[in-house]
Amino acid sequence: MIVTIDGPAGAGKSCAAKALSERLRFRFLDTGAMYRAIAWAARQHAIPCNEPALLEEFALGLDIEMRDDRIILNGDDITDSIRNSEVTALVKPIADHAGIRRHLISLQRQMAAKGDVVTEGRDQGTIAFPEAECKIYLTASAEERARRRHADLLAKGEDISLEEVLRRQNARDARDQEREFGRLEPAADAIHVTTDGLSPQEVVEKIEALVRERMD
Repeated sequence: MIVTIDGPAGAGKSCAAKALSERLRFRFLDTGAMYRAIAWAARQHAIPCNEPALLEEFALGLDIEMRDDRIILNGDDITDSIRNSEVTALVKPIADHAGIRRHLISLQRQMAAKGDVVTEGRDQGTIAFPEAECKIYLTASAEERARRRHADLLAKGEDISLEEVLRRQNARDARDQEREFGRLEPAADAIHVTTDGLSPQEVVEKIEALVRERMD
């Protein structure tokens, strides 16, 4: 069974998908980490993100794996290195690159073919897995999402204002919704779940109930 969880940045997709996969004993596929891994690697190797052909050649030469909730790049665990503002700032040209998106979607399908999976991202229910048995579109108000992201960044020691987080988030939402290939939009048959006012546990319980209805 494939469960897709799509939605905008800060909606809580990764945490919800990971917790849901543990409850269901499904594999967890964090697709956003795959794009971040390429951004991190490009930064490490000084690959210019404004040169699409060079960027694609570099990205397609990387060995990317997902092991549970860990992202492995060329054999090294870089999970703890990709969740910062520097990497986030470099993700756009990678996420917008149709060739790279198609490559990663192919990898995602290969990973999902190994068994039951919970996968999260922006285009999982629309592009990557249009035949998924259960599609969730997880969202929250812009202000709520920005507060969550701001708290995460402060906890990591980053000095940034809530206003700046909200500004960047709004800009990212606009880019995600305007992307030519793999844009952020709910699948026609997705179930919308709004997380404002819900605890992380309540979100997972709500999604789990929806999934189990389709498992029966």
